[in-house]
Amino acid sequence: MDDIRWQERLLTLDDGTEIFAVHGQHHHNEGWDRPTLVLLHEALGHIDMWKDFPQQLADQTGLDLLVYERRGYGRSSPITLPRPDDYLEQEGRDWLAPVLDAAGLDEVVLVGHSDGGSIALVAAACLPDRVVAIITEAAHIRIDPLTTAGIHEAVALYNSTDLPQRLARYHGERTDLLFRAWHETWLRERFQPLDLSGYLNDIRCPALIIQGEGDQYGERSQVEDIVSGIGDKAGALFIPDCGHVPHLQARDATLQAMKEFIESLAI
Repeated sequence: MDDIRWQERLLTLDDGTEIFAVHGQHHHNEGWDRPTLVLLHEALGHIDMWKDFPQQLADQTGLDLLVYERRGYGRSSPITLPRPDDYLEQEGRDWLAPVLDAAGLDEVVLVGHSDGGSIALVAAACLPDRVVAIITEAAHIRIDPLTTAGIHEAVALYNSTDLPQRLARYHGERTDLLFRAWHETWLRERFQPLDLSGYLNDIRCPALIIQGEGDQYGERSQVEDIVSGIGDKAGALFIPDCGHVPHLQARDATLQAMKEFIESLAI
């Protein structure tokens, strides 16, 4: 296993927004011109919720890795409600590039989970010169009936179990705000329904689209339509005995698939 230096960074964007990140760099990569893996978390995500997956992915691929918390999360600048309907598009189209600039990164491979996967799709379409490949887990391009049912169930659990306390271990005093930002945005009536399919045809880079066969938040057709929309450079992977979080629920299979995909890029 190669020795990796992990450094906490507080990235300040041009508008004053602060983004908390952790940057892992291999000693042998100094002076190398290789892409950096950038991990994009889920709707209720936090750097610590990735567990040791970033370390393992960096070890397996030999690439440097940046994982950060979006606005409103963890130690990054706060957000206010209501969150705009197009927040996923804003993150991929408008916010990712300034984060990469502040981190000093040029070419990247995006690895996005859930909301992060949707953001990776938008970013790949909008930043073709910087995003050399994407890997998504449980990405959404629309709100389907399974998504809605899963969110309603999560709201019920939030109101009747210790879910708030468990989330508060990561989000602290922001827990209620972030939970509201998630469920209120996804469940409210919209003038225009969420539809990210228009970005897919503009994605030119290789893409690995992963979903657990038991994902409680997205139908299988989400993956099938993403791959169809991107075209020949996209491939689908459905992981058996796995729900919404493949990198934790089926770690070995997920790591192996990501490693093989990245090796195929010849970067």
